[in-house]
Amino acid sequence: MLAPSTIKLAIIGLGYVGLPLAVEFGKKRSVLGFDINQPRIDALRAGSDSTLEVSDAELAQAQGLSYSHNPTDLHDCNVFIVTVPTPINQHKQPDLTPLIQASETIGKVLAPGNIVIYESTVYPGATEDECVPVLERVSGLVFNQDFYAGYSPERINPGDKEHRVTNIKKVTAGSTPEVADLVDALYNEIITVGTHKASSIKVAEAAKVIENTQRDVNIALINELAIIFNKLGIDTQAVLEAAGTKWNFLPFRPGLVGGHCIGVDPYYLTHKAQSIGYQPEIILSGRRLNDGMGEYVVGQLVKALLKRRIHVYGGRILIMGLTFKENCPDLRNTRVIDIVHELQEYGIQVDVYDPWVSAAAAQQEYGLELVSTLQPDTYDAVVIAVSHEQFRQMGAVQIHALGKKKHILYDLKYLLTAEESDLRL
Repeated sequence: MLAPSTIKLAIIGLGYVGLPLAVEFGKKRSVLGFDINQPRIDALRAGSDSTLEVSDAELAQAQGLSYSHNPTDLHDCNVFIVTVPTPINQHKQPDLTPLIQASETIGKVLAPGNIVIYESTVYPGATEDECVPVLERVSGLVFNQDFYAGYSPERINPGDKEHRVTNIKKVTAGSTPEVADLVDALYNEIITVGTHKASSIKVAEAAKVIENTQRDVNIALINELAIIFNKLGIDTQAVLEAAGTKWNFLPFRPGLVGGHCIGVDPYYLTHKAQSIGYQPEIILSGRRLNDGMGEYVVGQLVKALLKRRIHVYGGRILIMGLTFKENCPDLRNTRVIDIVHELQEYGIQVDVYDPWVSAAAAQQEYGLELVSTLQPDTYDAVVIAVSHEQFRQMGAVQIHALGKKKHILYDLKYLLTAEESDLRL
């Protein structure tokens, strides 16, 4: 078994999860950051992180961190942490392609005594049932005899500058008790608030996938309540504030549910449940409701336009914000795009403005051309879809000024008061 002092660490995948992890380890020890995206590697070598998760100063502090897109450079490493994405496909089924490809890459350099730790969110059993067989096949080595596995689910919250890698408690697990101890000790080098050593890899996998499933179901409940309250003519925010005076009422808010975690992870759990013959009811019901919120929002907006006798077909609407959450450039699985597409179905010209997103990223990901400047007295409706700090600073007067004399302001994020907006969820 490896001793902590003999670990030669590699982080596979340098996105929102892998880079902050690599930087923290790079402050403590030598670590190789590997990614197949050469432009990403070139930018990091130049000292810049396009995801904005790590500042230039933080990158510079990671003196032990080096970068590579060449798989042969992994030969010198003996512990590999995999932090690649685990998306879903168009049929809402788990897409393990990045995970399998990363496992194949590691398998080619895997040597006796090596440990492969996975952080990517998966369903219970995926590490040992899907990834380990790939490592065995490619390397020719035997699991838990020649090499070992670990699992420590990522808990990164993009754009959150308060909850960082080092101050979020880390769940760890290993394929043997000895490996579990080593994996736990490795992460404790950088985690200041401690770790939780799970009893097995499957337990750690399950713990991760239910974290976001629980949030998804709770948000679905609040979204459904918002729909009911809208039909009753009751302000949802006022109801939630009143209910929130009870000490154990959970402070969830209605809205679009996108991103790479909450809108995706539940499908990993439901996929596994269906594979063993159980049809999940509550989880999938919550997913259907949350996935339908874009259509609901547009329906509410169109009704409001018609009531004010504002032309829908041929109208022009501004969507403020495209990212899946505030104050970060992350476009993955944003549900704002559902609103854009639904409005376009009505023959409406949709302009999208987001100061956090590069024009190239929006074009590449969704084929959208962002507007770079905002013109007053232009729009039949304005939708605040993301609560970026820039929009908060603009305030109600400046945002209303973007609309024509007769317009609708739909605040999805409760950025403004009920009196300052025409529509709220």
